[in-house]
Amino acid sequence: MCLGGTWAVDKGNFKTCDQSAFCKRQRALKPGESPYRALLETMELTNTRLTLQLINDNNKVRLLLELYRLQGNITRVKINELKPLKPRYEVPDVLIREPPTEPLSLLSQDENGVVLSLGAESQRVIVSARPFRLDIMEGREVLMSLNSRGLLAFEHLRMQNVDEEKVEDGMWEETFKSHTDSKPNGPSAVSLDFSLPGVEHVYGIPEHADTLRLKTTDNGDPYRLYNLDVFQYELYNPMALYGAVPVMLAHNTQRTTGIFWLNAAETWVDISSNTQLPAVQYHSPRFTYVRWISESGIIDVFIMLGPKPKDVFSQYASLTGTQSFPPLTSLGYHQCRWNYNDQEDVKSVDAGFDEHDIPYDFIWLDIEHTDGKRYFTWDTHKFATPKEMLQGLMDKKRKMVAIVDPHIKVDSNYKIHNEIRSRGFYIKNKDGGDYEGWCWPGSAGYPDFTRIDMRDWWASIFIFSISVQGSMENLYTWNDMNEPSVFNGPEVTMHKDAMHGAWEHRDLHNTYGFYVQMATAEGLIKRSGGVERPFVLTRAFFAGSQRYGAVWTGDNAAEWDHLKISIPMCLSLGLVGISFCGADVGGFFKSPSTELLVRWYQTGAYQPFFRAHAHLDTPRREPWLFGPENTALIREAVRQRYTLLPYWYQQFYQAHRTGQPVMRPLWVEYPQDPATFTLDDEFLIGEKQNLNVYIPVFQRGGSIIPRKLRVRRSSTCMEHDPYTLFVALNSQRKAEGELYIDDGHTFNYEKEEFIHRRLSFISLTVSDFPLADGQESQVEFEFDASMSVLTLRKPGMNSGADWTVTLQ
Repeated sequence: MCLGGTWAVDKGNFKTCDQSAFCKRQRALKPGESPYRALLETMELTNTRLTLQLINDNNKVRLLLELYRLQGNITRVKINELKPLKPRYEVPDVLIREPPTEPLSLLSQDENGVVLSLGAESQRVIVSARPFRLDIMEGREVLMSLNSRGLLAFEHLRMQNVDEEKVEDGMWEETFKSHTDSKPNGPSAVSLDFSLPGVEHVYGIPEHADTLRLKTTDNGDPYRLYNLDVFQYELYNPMALYGAVPVMLAHNTQRTTGIFWLNAAETWVDISSNTQLPAVQYHSPRFTYVRWISESGIIDVFIMLGPKPKDVFSQYASLTGTQSFPPLTSLGYHQCRWNYNDQEDVKSVDAGFDEHDIPYDFIWLDIEHTDGKRYFTWDTHKFATPKEMLQGLMDKKRKMVAIVDPHIKVDSNYKIHNEIRSRGFYIKNKDGGDYEGWCWPGSAGYPDFTRIDMRDWWASIFIFSISVQGSMENLYTWNDMNEPSVFNGPEVTMHKDAMHGAWEHRDLHNTYGFYVQMATAEGLIKRSGGVERPFVLTRAFFAGSQRYGAVWTGDNAAEWDHLKISIPMCLSLGLVGISFCGADVGGFFKSPSTELLVRWYQTGAYQPFFRAHAHLDTPRREPWLFGPENTALIREAVRQRYTLLPYWYQQFYQAHRTGQPVMRPLWVEYPQDPATFTLDDEFLIGEKQNLNVYIPVFQRGGSIIPRKLRVRRSSTCMEHDPYTLFVALNSQRKAEGELYIDDGHTFNYEKEEFIHRRLSFISLTVSDFPLADGQESQVEFEFDASMSVLTLRKPGMNSGADWTVTLQ
């Protein structure tokens, strides 16, 4: 109980909106008083884009509006200064390519504005001149409006003038607690409001420990997007956490839309509902208003027009990519704690799983495995022969993950540090020297992962680790503390006036973890000569992080509410492209009751990333330490996970191919049922096929699910085992499903070296299309009439051949 009292977030370490000068300044603006108007005489329209100047009548500063119609029913709006004092930051590397455009055409123009066609289904954009606003229409229906409340704000870059009228606090310098943020570029915030008629439910903008449906923020702080190392976060709170994906989905029974705000600076998102009617007459009494506020950069927003949830997922995937296709083994069970003590401890835990007949694929090592927190090294006393340890795991077809954090110990005897310093790869402080902060190793430098040459060098270390440092190819990587965490920095992170080349850290803060994971994943790929798929877990993330691996929900606690919140937290991530999500089973802080631990295993087994993890100071909690009865319950939960690995794997293949989430809220599959719109304690794995609650687990009627019922010590040991098909019939006595098989670990699937079959049950026939030549054989099956479930055990057919089964 005493420990529990000390393990809680100190909210005083983190800013509220009122303590963040730009947020307070922008939030003080009143709706309906926009100083911006469009200068229609400056309009230029080409086949691919519209450009138009905007002017702020208060200060006469001009902005440049660019509008694009993109392929796939997406509209892009960019607003920048027409002639900035210096370039403003535009986020690179997140988009997978420059989005392809489609033609824009002018429908009408007068002194009040212009109307442009967006092509499909009578969609058009109305640009109103005074005040400036954009309305996206379909027929007579307004789908979304920009600046309808007049909250567009664009603080232009300027030279500081000491003779100016009273300068507002925080514009040129800002202090929080003992830290002062110099602001050599002065105020540079951007803001824009969006009106969503007919919408009551919005989702996304992770990461927050909150409900799936986002709440209104009128009576409190906005949701904050600013990657931070938050020590045991508080629940149901808009505080920032470890990752930030600036994507919001809006949904009603007619349509789903999305907003992707491409800005990597600190961002706040306000959500209101029916607070004030905009000037335009909407055909709906219900409204949601969203306002985005970022500290620097430009306005670059992608409006994804759906109309279905799956369309929005595909649209966002076309911009930032899909979930990386993980090696099959990474979908198994992972055993971790801070820290397994030494090689003997690892060997003992590994043997314990065999003794108690519980499968697992990965055992993990936290920071204590290193030589004094020097990453890419081993403690020579505790892990004297790492290759021997890794070989022992490999012999059992198991693997290991070791942590590699992005803070590098400042030590002249540490080769990694010397290399980074000599190459000039460290982030700089505002005075030009290497930025140093305090983290696990003590004084640490922070590599500038925004540099491609730094990322290339970092990737080369993984090859070196194999050839020199006793590592092996069954060792994978965990990137923690990559917000970045700086123990003695403002809000436990990096000073905003640190420099990445020409750019301040404030401009790109939220992408730092994205770049760390990118470089690490590339290192693992290069280590194998481009053959093997990587597995990298990251704590910090941004839009596009799905391309590089998995995430987890950070430093949770062994409490029932933390188990409950793991569901909406992962659902929110799936909605914005990051399907490979999980929470520390059992809770990282504190000690779970036995019942809580068992329930957490039963839940975690049905979430995409399945890992148990615990704090250094908690008692050991390997699955067999809580008595035979509870060991049996945990064993059964883990074994259920392994029987369903074929299904999990094909769901990740689909996510990789299409951008659809693996773990999805019910409203995604039942978009016209309002009863599903706020449910976040139930979810689906895949497409209307599994409905999961804690226990039992349901298979939806009309689905065919492949399983492997011979559970062995690891997923690799099950590679050549037969499949069993579970056919759950719907009311028409029909069912459909899929079976996807490849080698499970290489990129050969990109060369179409896989088997992907559609399964169908019609009346009393099971088919693997296209139909076969009708060869007959005996098939072992069971039919449970009460549940309408048919089980085909070891059908005895080659999954790569075409076949039909007729049941007499």
